[in-house]
Amino acid sequence: MTTTQRSVTHRVALTVVTTIFFMWGFLTCLNDILIPHLKSVFELNFARAMLVQFTFFGAYFLMALPAERLVARLGYKNGIVAGLAIAGIGALGFWPAAELRVYSAFLGALFVLATGITVLQVAANPYVSLLGPERSASSRLTLAQAFNSLGTAIAPLIGGWLILSNTVMSGDQLAQLPQAEQVAYRVQEAQSVQGPYLGLAVVLFLLAVFVFLFRLPSLTEATEKGDAGHHHTLGEALRHPHVAFGVLAIFFYVGAEVSIGSLMVNYFSMPQIGGFSEAQATHYVSAYWTMAMIGRFIGSALLAKISPRLLLSLFALVNALLLIVSVSTTGMVAVYSLVAIGLFNSIMFPTIFALGIERLGPLTGRASSLLVMAIVGGAIVPYLQGQLADHIGLHPSFLLPALCYLYIVFYGVWGSRLRGELAKEAGA
Repeated sequence: MTTTQRSVTHRVALTVVTTIFFMWGFLTCLNDILIPHLKSVFELNFARAMLVQFTFFGAYFLMALPAERLVARLGYKNGIVAGLAIAGIGALGFWPAAELRVYSAFLGALFVLATGITVLQVAANPYVSLLGPERSASSRLTLAQAFNSLGTAIAPLIGGWLILSNTVMSGDQLAQLPQAEQVAYRVQEAQSVQGPYLGLAVVLFLLAVFVFLFRLPSLTEATEKGDAGHHHTLGEALRHPHVAFGVLAIFFYVGAEVSIGSLMVNYFSMPQIGGFSEAQATHYVSAYWTMAMIGRFIGSALLAKISPRLLLSLFALVNALLLIVSVSTTGMVAVYSLVAIGLFNSIMFPTIFALGIERLGPLTGRASSLLVMAIVGGAIVPYLQGQLADHIGLHPSFLLPALCYLYIVFYGVWGSRLRGELAKEAGA
């Protein structure tokens, strides 16, 4: 295959894979709508409501290594197909969960759905990174993540319309109804998620068939298949400091991003902040994710000209300052400063990921699985912020993600630097 033919094939493959990024962004961000909905239906406190994210992102930690082994066995393309199919099964699980009206059943369906997305993350992120020169990997991943952000921007609007459009009764209002009407109300609210998730299951299965039939290029140069006779361990990858620090950077970044998005509806509904209804607040959640989408399109161009390490550090510092502003103020200043964080979140995940697997060759697969495992930050940090919100209040609890962004400043400035032989290779 000529260089020109390979370039065209890679561009087509990148186009196909970006649709997968869109889909898992949409699915992930629906949790931001599901949390306030289930919180009201099951009368949960903040900590228990955040078990949605704990379950969803906990799957990344538990399933990343099995997913990496699955992708190593199946290859990137079939790994993507498997991830879509597993996610589709999880989405189907919302139907019986709603019939049972049991919170743990919803969490079980979410775990299966998240397992599918974990497989997609393990397969698609390094695949996109390999679809072209290593020097432009951050730019390519940021572009693909821009379509992920398009999914996250649309999800709150569609989810809010389908799931949160009806006025949710408070516990006191519900207690005033006759017992039969209370049961009927809870059945109706629980079942409002069935249609949306059934539709998503159909789309996921159709995508799996499409990708299976589509001829994607096979890339093995950065896998153990491309290094026959050698079995590489996670420890080998972690011996590289930019990988180890990168794992923590992904942990804190995803934790901060998910925590902010998960609590936005409740935060913007507070009388001293926005005083919005839950349905109205979803428009600002959508704006938050739209800012991330816009930032990724802009960031993809910026990263082609500016050092990824420098841009990452600056954006993380701005986000820490925006959170301090939101915590220190009330009204629309607090609202807009939180929404603006989406813009500066834009480049963080793809940039950290690309820096974390830089120049690793056949260790790329192992490092990728570690970075995907670190997405468990989306389970831990939101739960911790939920506990803080229950004890000190929702408003001041947003200082926790500010600390997460300060670590990312450190990673951009120092933690992501190549060391030893890798630094010599980079300078050669």
